[in-house]
Amino acid sequence: MTRPLAWRKEQLGRLMTLVEQHEQDVLKALQKDLGKPATEAFFEIVALRQELKFTRRHLRRWMRAKRVPVPVALSPGQAQVIPEPLGCVLVIGPWNYPFQLTLRPLISALAAGNTAVLKPSEHAPAVAELIAKLVADHFEPEVVRVEQGDGAVAAQLVAMPFDHIFFTGGGNIGRKVLAGAATNLTPVTLELGGKSPALVLQGANLEVSARRLIWGKGINAGQTCIAPDHLLVESDLYPDLLNALRNERLAMYGDNPLASDQLGKIINEQQFHRLERLLETARANGRILIGGEISREQRRIAPTVIEVNDRQDPLMGEELFGPLLPMLRLDKLSEALQTIRHQGKPLALYLFGGSEAQQQEVLSTTSSGGVCLNDVVMQAGIPELPFGGVGASGMGSYHGHNGFQTFSHYKAVLKRGFRFDFKLRYPPYSLDLDVLRRIAG
Repeated sequence: MTRPLAWRKEQLGRLMTLVEQHEQDVLKALQKDLGKPATEAFFEIVALRQELKFTRRHLRRWMRAKRVPVPVALSPGQAQVIPEPLGCVLVIGPWNYPFQLTLRPLISALAAGNTAVLKPSEHAPAVAELIAKLVADHFEPEVVRVEQGDGAVAAQLVAMPFDHIFFTGGGNIGRKVLAGAATNLTPVTLELGGKSPALVLQGANLEVSARRLIWGKGINAGQTCIAPDHLLVESDLYPDLLNALRNERLAMYGDNPLASDQLGKIINEQQFHRLERLLETARANGRILIGGEISREQRRIAPTVIEVNDRQDPLMGEELFGPLLPMLRLDKLSEALQTIRHQGKPLALYLFGGSEAQQQEVLSTTSSGGVCLNDVVMQAGIPELPFGGVGASGMGSYHGHNGFQTFSHYKAVLKRGFRFDFKLRYPPYSLDLDVLRRIAG
């Protein structure tokens, strides 16, 4: 039932209707959970629309069987690879982009002909309730259904024999998902994160770089898996970039950022207190270079640039996932890249400026989920580019054709006739090994 192109396009059409007819409901839910400005929240809807349009446009081609040449020894024969659905898949969504990142994998799953169970994050309850209602309104329960609950519910789902599990979230929970899936040998895609560095070298336009860095650290209050986690800046550029960052922050959020309607909030008390401790430690040491404004009542923290001179600093431990931006001096590019290589592979790596040789050095000597030159975050907006991590930042990828492949099994098929059935292949074997070696090449 799920294999025909018509069925798949019908489900994608239902999802498009869900997204387009409930725009205001989505914006309100995202504002309630994360305090997202309407423009930022709208981009979650835009990302889904673009992915749906791209997928529907190319789905027929993705579904085609691919002919494979047959060696002479197996002629006459025909070989092909046929993409087929995996079955029923589990999608566990995150809280930071709870609408987009719960439904975007569903696009790929439905395009590949699967049914799905969605587990939205309980930490974004307004969006979770909305997803549950909208899915029930727009899909048959045997095609897509939603299960709500906390980590215990997620653990129960992971223990079930799904045909694939797609998880977006932090590394600690990702390990539990992987361990739970191992019981049933369920394949897993993990979209995690990591400490994504941003390097600023000679040749960078400091005004534009600063604008993009502040924007990348400020959207969703820094709660973005591919946000720049920390800055590595050539010493000669340090004071000028710092001044540019100060100017751009002022232009975006004003002289009282906590009163700005362009600034989101931290998702919950636990995450807020974690960031508050890091910020207050830096404040006590006199290392806040820009910002530092904080409101417990609003769960808001303004984009804040912090001086870091020691990689053992608490800010350089785990992924920050907030609007704190450590700024370090970079003396030698080779040494900085060596340090990056010795840490967990990041989900994203950013480079501003640099010569062609330096850009190539970064590309060829580091490993990361993706690289973006002279900008941040925008690489995730291109459907043709795979989105996913490597090593500690995740496994597997999706978006566009990569998502279709993630949720498909590529079945190998060989068809042969009954003619030319040479008995040399059967026992008792009579072919001399020297002759066989020559035939086999």
